[in-house]
Amino acid sequence: MGIRSLSKVIGDHSPDSTKDNDIKNYFGRKVAIDASMCIYQFLIAVRQTDGLQLTNDNGEITSHLMGTFYRTIRMCENGIKPLYVFDGKPPTMKSGELAKRLERREEAQKNMEKAIEEGNVEDIEKFSRRTVKVTKEHNAECQRLLKAMGIPYICAPCEAEAQCAELCKSNVVYGACSEDMDTLTFGSPVLLRHMTFSEARKMPISEIHYDNVLQGLEMDRSQFIDLCILLGCDYCETIQGIGPKRAVALIQQYKNIETILQHIDTKKYPIPEDWQYKEARELFTNPEVDKYSPSDIKWEKPNEEEIVKFLVYEKGFNEDRVRKATQKLIKLSGVATQGRLDSFFKTIPSNKLTTKRKATEKAQPKTKKAKRGGFKPRR
Repeated sequence: MGIRSLSKVIGDHSPDSTKDNDIKNYFGRKVAIDASMCIYQFLIAVRQTDGLQLTNDNGEITSHLMGTFYRTIRMCENGIKPLYVFDGKPPTMKSGELAKRLERREEAQKNMEKAIEEGNVEDIEKFSRRTVKVTKEHNAECQRLLKAMGIPYICAPCEAEAQCAELCKSNVVYGACSEDMDTLTFGSPVLLRHMTFSEARKMPISEIHYDNVLQGLEMDRSQFIDLCILLGCDYCETIQGIGPKRAVALIQQYKNIETILQHIDTKKYPIPEDWQYKEARELFTNPEVDKYSPSDIKWEKPNEEEIVKFLVYEKGFNEDRVRKATQKLIKLSGVATQGRLDSFFKTIPSNKLTTKRKATEKAQPKTKKAKRGGFKPRR
């Protein structure tokens, strides 16, 4: 789920923090990808003509493998070096949200079965999407494919979004790719949305800068985390009756949830029983993550025969298409990605430039300026 209405809040209060880019503008960038979110997208988007998930002759779902294979190659074609990050164990506090999701999937499953009996294609597709869940088997199959492709991946100790944010903060990657806005709540300096969307959708990549978000909202990190808790996250309930506009106003006025609770009318805005906002705050402030350095992450040469063995002989993909795509990936892996121009220059703050200029001018001897108008051209 991420954070409810956070993208709208950012658009209203900090529009300059977001810019749209074409994928080609990320040439030479390393990016961390929230793998579970990415696989979930593929399971929903990559479909058969009847609206159901893509399967092979054995009835095995292959939507996630199709998406991972071809969209990873698309990123590599644009000079991007992807690093996939898989979820670890979910936080205990997330159990309530997971239970709600399970209940919704079970209800959707019943509705889908009814739609199949009635032959209602529109409802079949609608409810089929609501039954989607990323399983351990989906993750394991994608990891096997990525290894054969030479694309690195890591398994986070807990939430993938938190690990992606940590990789970005540690300068292992340029940005964290996820559709979940709580990647910003975990403090990722740069959030990239729509990176793994289909090219046919023609959606630009939305790049959001964390520091600019804070500046636009006139908040520091702790205030921003409390705002996200008020808006609604996966770890605890929200205060009934407090929407996005009021949440922003309350944080800007009172700075933290404790002070807000001292001033609001709890009859009008009832506080959830045993509200665990402090525990949620701690999860966002000090998430369980592993530390990595740039030298820990390596991109390898693809293993064509292993890719063909898995996708073609085990999963029923078309061999010609797989080999052509793999050959393309092999050629790309053999070409050194040229460094971005901005990596060769160190940014110097404007005040330092001004100081340096003044010092240079002071050290240089002053010369007399020539009088204007004294030169007469020859006739």
